[in-house]
This record gives sequence, C-alpha cells and structure tokens, in this order.
Amino acid sequence: MSTENIRPQILIKQKSTGIALLLSFFFGPLGMLYATVVGGVIMFFISIPVVLFTGGLGLLLTLPIGMMWSASAVSSHNNRMLGIR
Repeated sequence: MSTENIRPQILIKQKSTGIALLLSFFFGPLGMLYATVVGGVIMFFISIPVVLFTGGLGLLLTLPIGMMWSASAVSSHNNRMLGIR
C-alpha cells in the first residue's frame, strides 16, 4: 500500500450566520467580533461618536449596518474555508 494517495483531512467548524446576526444585534460592534474582528473594531469607533452625537438614535443606522457586515463576513469566512472563491 502506497502512502502517496493518502490525503489528510482538516476539519474546520463553520461560523453561523444566525449567531453572528444575533450577537451583532444585541451587542452591536462587540457582537461583530464573532464574525470579523477588524469590522467590530471599525464599527466600534464609528458607533461611539454617532451614538453620542445623535442621542442614541444613531443605533438605528449603525446596528443594521453592523448586522449586514457580520453576515457578509461569516459568509466570506465559510466560503474561504470551503475553498469557494
């Protein structure tokens, strides 16, 4: 038996889009850290002044943007893990 035909399998757990959406909805930019660390940090520094200057109404804009970004980041992550471009 030849060892040339044996290929190792690497198992990587995919991220859940539903969990990413829930975390980013309930925790805002901090919840985005599950999906994308860079995106979570960027949205954190954008959300703070927006929320402060609008008296909290800015969350109506920043939360949906963060949720869409999280879903997109999870989809991209899962596609990369599966080798889909």
